[in-house]
Amino acid sequence: MGVKLKDIIQPETINIKDLEGRTVSIDAFNTLYQFLSTIRQRDGRPLTDENGNITSHLSGILYRNSSMIEKGIKPIYIYDGKAPELKSETQAKRREIRDEAEQIYKEALKEGDTEKARKYAMRSSKLSPEIIESSKKLLTYMGIPYVEAKGEGEAQAAYLVSQGDAYAVASQDYDCLLFGAKRVVRNLAVSSNLKNLEYYQLDRVLKELNITQEELIEMGILIGTDFCEGLKGIGAKTALKLAQKGQLKEKLEELQKESTHDLEEVKNIFLKHNINTDYEIKWEKPQKDKIIEYLSYQHGFSEERVAKASDKLKNLNSSQGSLDAWF
Repeated sequence: MGVKLKDIIQPETINIKDLEGRTVSIDAFNTLYQFLSTIRQRDGRPLTDENGNITSHLSGILYRNSSMIEKGIKPIYIYDGKAPELKSETQAKRREIRDEAEQIYKEALKEGDTEKARKYAMRSSKLSPEIIESSKKLLTYMGIPYVEAKGEGEAQAAYLVSQGDAYAVASQDYDCLLFGAKRVVRNLAVSSNLKNLEYYQLDRVLKELNITQEELIEMGILIGTDFCEGLKGIGAKTALKLAQKGQLKEKLEELQKESTHDLEEVKNIFLKHNINTDYEIKWEKPQKDKIIEYLSYQHGFSEERVAKASDKLKNLNSSQGSLDAWF
């Protein structure tokens, strides 16, 4: 879910053409959750094969990435490593919310209330080890590289941008800005409409708000992050006013008295996160036969549709030439 900054930062609107020839680091877990939540049947059931294996995420990976690649964008997926201990409470609460949503979803199915069922089904999505591993397998067949983070995937994705290995981070969460991502694109990997994308440039965000990166992190802590609850009654607009009045430190001291967490440790998650610096990024030639065998023969996807999508991995539009230039 991440820190809630929507009320105070305004995105620029960019077109998919603005990203032609660019590399983007994609927050894998965030994107997989989006695929699992939105790519569902009318009654909320996830897409599955004849053996009951969930395939919603595989559909998202194939069709969304093939569309991006056809338009000249080079994706790199970033998978979360071990979460900081401070995130355990948030993770436990999320599991509880998903379990409750799943129960309501199942009851709605029994009652024949498809609208309610779909609503709560979207909230019940869970990432299993099988879903994670199958996503990596498909990415490998597609020739798309992925990086294993040591900790938070968003921090690793931001690091790739800082190193010049990617142009921007693609994620739905605003936490990327707290982790120092220079550029963030929302809706890129999860929307079928690639015309109006939200784009945030960190330097511009800080300049418009008239704050520093450290103050943005302190505001996030007061609002509430995945690593600690914020101060009651403080949202993004109030936190910004506190920053502009120079009162963040005072409020953080107030929060520290209430919190069971060391707020300096929380702050350092964003400033000094554990990063994997030993990674290799290499785009491989797509293996069309393996993609078809895996998706069509093993998971029941339409062979014709899979083949068509696979062809997009090799053939960019005329202005971009051939994907062979990447290899």
